[in-house]
Amino acid sequence: MLQQPLLAQPKSDWELAQEERDWREGEFALPAYPKPADLVPLEVGAATDFRFFVDATSLSVGRDGVVRYTLVARSRSGAENVSFEGIRCKSGRVRAYAFGQGGARWSARGTPWRAIEPGGAQRWHFILWREYFCPHAIAIRDVAEGVDALRRGGHPDAPRADMFSR
Repeated sequence: MLQQPLLAQPKSDWELAQEERDWREGEFALPAYPKPADLVPLEVGAATDFRFFVDATSLSVGRDGVVRYTLVARSRSGAENVSFEGIRCKSGRVRAYAFGQGGARWSARGTPWRAIEPGGAQRWHFILWREYFCPHAIAIRDVAEGVDALRRGGHPDAPRADMFSR
């Protein structure tokens, strides 16, 4: 008699909620403040007056499933907002750990985790999550994969941008 292979059953809503309750964030350290030579441009669409960059040297992938990075948002006049952030790939949540202060140091005043909204005012988080660091809600394997996605203009396994409104 041939045995049929066991097929994995999808997790129930209760199991998924329990995983979320049991999740614990891992340890991390603030990276060095970003240098202009380490910034990789990030395309987020034409509907913003800011240009966005990710500091490639700050990118990390935690065992907790969080991809951490430094984001630089630069206005047309040259003013910059700098933040060190993390994205929980599995749950599609984002938070800031620290903000740039005085153009050379961090102010560690973080924000709580919040859901990433596809059409929200900060759509760059959705783009980073979906198209660069967490294709199909699965974290990149390592820093090299993330830097490659940034340099290519998106992860090769990511759903294409035209599937989602920007």
